[in-house]
Amino acid sequence: MDPATDSVIRSELAGLGLNWVDRISWNAPAPVLYQEAVTRGEGVVAEGGALVVTTGQHTGRSPNDKFVVRDAATENTIWWDNNKAMSREAFEALKKDFMAHARLKSLYVQDLAGGADPEFRLPTRVITEFAWHALFIQHLLIVPQSLEGFAPKLTIIDLPSFRADPARHGTRSETVIALDLANGLVLIGGTQYAGEMKKSVFTVLNYLLPEKGVMPMHCSANMGRDGDSAVFFGLSGTGKTTLSADPSRTLIGDDEHGWSENGLFNFEGGCYAKVIKLSKEAEPQIHATTEMWGTVLENVKIDPVTRKLDLHDGSLTENTRSAYPLSAIANASATGMAPIPKTIVMLTADAFGVLPPIAKLTPQQAMYHFLSGYTAKVAGTERGVTEPQATFSTCFGAPFIPREPAVYGNLLRELIARHDVSCWLVNTGWTGGAYGTGHRMPIKATRALLNAALEGRLDDAEMRTDENFGFRVPVAVDGVDAAILNPRETWADKQAYDAMARKLVGMFVKNFAKFEAHVGADVKAASPAIQLAAE
Repeated sequence: MDPATDSVIRSELAGLGLNWVDRISWNAPAPVLYQEAVTRGEGVVAEGGALVVTTGQHTGRSPNDKFVVRDAATENTIWWDNNKAMSREAFEALKKDFMAHARLKSLYVQDLAGGADPEFRLPTRVITEFAWHALFIQHLLIVPQSLEGFAPKLTIIDLPSFRADPARHGTRSETVIALDLANGLVLIGGTQYAGEMKKSVFTVLNYLLPEKGVMPMHCSANMGRDGDSAVFFGLSGTGKTTLSADPSRTLIGDDEHGWSENGLFNFEGGCYAKVIKLSKEAEPQIHATTEMWGTVLENVKIDPVTRKLDLHDGSLTENTRSAYPLSAIANASATGMAPIPKTIVMLTADAFGVLPPIAKLTPQQAMYHFLSGYTAKVAGTERGVTEPQATFSTCFGAPFIPREPAVYGNLLRELIARHDVSCWLVNTGWTGGAYGTGHRMPIKATRALLNAALEGRLDDAEMRTDENFGFRVPVAVDGVDAAILNPRETWADKQAYDAMARKLVGMFVKNFAKFEAHVGADVKAASPAIQLAAE
């Protein structure tokens, strides 16, 4: 860095309180950050050139350590039932200690952006103490074509070596992710898990965009050859990344998007894919990134001698990850933008074996299932889980939702109705019985049903009304065994199916009770409670 640039960036950092920094790396390109990470012993080089790092005790997000500053600006705008509050006084003490901790450290600064649409882009400055964190976030966010006039509206400072003091800072532990939404500042300490940075940007966009009439979404998105774009909502393990990575369609992005009157736009410039047990045959594009120079692999086991990767080894964590730029995917969009979606797909992995493989949703049902955000955990995925457990994550991303859920639900419903968007619920979970008795929905059947929906071939198909949830289900689809379209018929014990269906409906009803005061009568009528009450 030349002396003049060094002086300017030091002055800007001093404005934040970051003084006496030993060395500043400002917007270094990927090769420099890669070399720094290796030289500093932050990671090792795998066969093929990926950078392999470990994240210590934190191998995933720490949602219980995430806080939002509660002040006059946020008092009446934040969903406090879902977000932990930090006082202004505690945050200022945390900020002061953060800045003091950074003294005499080498810092890596990256000036990036969240949001491919220039109208809604969030200029973001990320300051880290690890070179690999800077490389990671350079992959995940959008690198501006020019930095002339760059003025950050969000600053993230990530210091893994910092330890919070619960008594002084009002935290739960030594780990902290603190968001000052009024001043556009995020402080991350006590964790090396890089995903906290990208999800902090997502949370801030989720806060800012609804006021501009833009729907922020935890989803993947792709586009057909005729410009017919599609959105895929879904929690981890439902197939969001896999099903959107279709070689016949352009990938817009795999995780976070906005929907404005201009159309869809990716929040990110890269992907952050789970790679545990990744199959080269089933997911060749994502697998190829694990053998690509510059990819950042988190907590993937590597042979120290041969440097070969073992993607099936989950001894460090099942949440092994690959971070890479979108340009690594051959059919990825160069702009990160697409027209207003023609189709919305809500993915769920129903381990109870009750939901059909595909169902057509009305706008009211779409809002109901969007607010519900249902999927299921199976036995063995977590300690203590011995049978299928329902998981409801509001808006398919509760940890990143700062405002009341109805804000997002109503916005989505209005957009669906205004643009006459086709909505589908797709179950990638179990058929022929619950987990342990039945089997996973065949991926070929899921893709065939999904393609039929995306191509409009189900628009005029004969439908039946599901007896439990009230949505419409195709009776027959070319290329798909008709037997799986009616889940009850796939169970050997029909009475057992009926009992399981009642159990699942009851879970939905109980979960949705907290939303009933915030939705209209028509959305309440979309509840399976109607079917339950009719028995």
